[in-house]
Amino acid sequence: MKTVYLESPNNIKIRQIEEPVRKENEALIKVKVLGICGSDIGAYRGVNPLVSYPRIIGHEIAGEILEIGHNSKGIEKGERVIIDPYIYCSRCYPCSLGRTNCCEDLKVLGVHIDGGMTEFFTHPSELLFKVPENIPWEQIPMAEPLTIALHAIHRTKVKKEEHVVINGAGAIGILIALSAMAYGAIPIVIDIVDERLEFAAKLGIKNTINISRQNAEEKIRKITNGRMSEVVIEASGANAAIRNSLDYVSYAGRIALTGWPKKETSIPTDIITKKELDIRGARTSAGEFEEALKLMSEGIVDVKPLISKIVSIDEVPMILKAISDHPEKYLKVNVVL
Repeated sequence: MKTVYLESPNNIKIRQIEEPVRKENEALIKVKVLGICGSDIGAYRGVNPLVSYPRIIGHEIAGEILEIGHNSKGIEKGERVIIDPYIYCSRCYPCSLGRTNCCEDLKVLGVHIDGGMTEFFTHPSELLFKVPENIPWEQIPMAEPLTIALHAIHRTKVKKEEHVVINGAGAIGILIALSAMAYGAIPIVIDIVDERLEFAAKLGIKNTINISRQNAEEKIRKITNGRMSEVVIEASGANAAIRNSLDYVSYAGRIALTGWPKKETSIPTDIITKKELDIRGARTSAGEFEEALKLMSEGIVDVKPLISKIVSIDEVPMILKAISDHPEKYLKVNVVL
């Protein structure tokens, strides 16, 4: 079967490998569609320190069940599923709390272990979710980044009519904004690329700020009638954006750190104490797949506009290089098999 094989940084090819054989607790899946994530681009560039090589990439995976044993979810042969790509141990302290996303021995598909950019894939049956029939195949992988957005919303306990500043108008940032709107909150999206902010506005996000030429702090103060934002979600990974989050948030406000910075950030802890801020990490997701699929199925969060391009598996090496060279041209690219 065909697979997308990352031999080493910047060295990617389509390779033929043997079809997998499922274990008793697994399902055999005919992969129908895949999403290309920023972490795949990081693996391709060689800048993700968690990735080892060689590696089959890909963790946004949906397909049709070919074989499956007994499972608690009642999933049967022929059904459409999406994969939860975060494999946890069930034994460590975080897992005992249900916070499986920060398992001490977490294995992420396409990062720590081989992913699913293949024609056939096996995966634990308990980490599969049935997909509503009204969601088109090419949109299904968007549920995975939507779970990340929802996790940030949950970590900050966003409430109706609160303001939510989002640093970064990439796919995750836009999905956080759309999720905030689904919760009745008011998103304020910050970026340095006009095209992304214009795209956000087309999706109904009324408040956008280009920090390269606008005073974000002043604009946020005006939008919030002087209070500043009750919630700030950092989705860019930029060190300056992490630092600025402390200025954008209200007294007694909440901050979630979703973006992954490449180096440490120096922050004035006196502001944290003075404002008595709640700052939380928001890593991947834990238990958000069903909500994400429901929001998509009911049309509350429309993911279709975020898909910039759809390609075949044979085109993946070419499109990965294109995204790496010109990330501003693509928001999300999906692969249909």
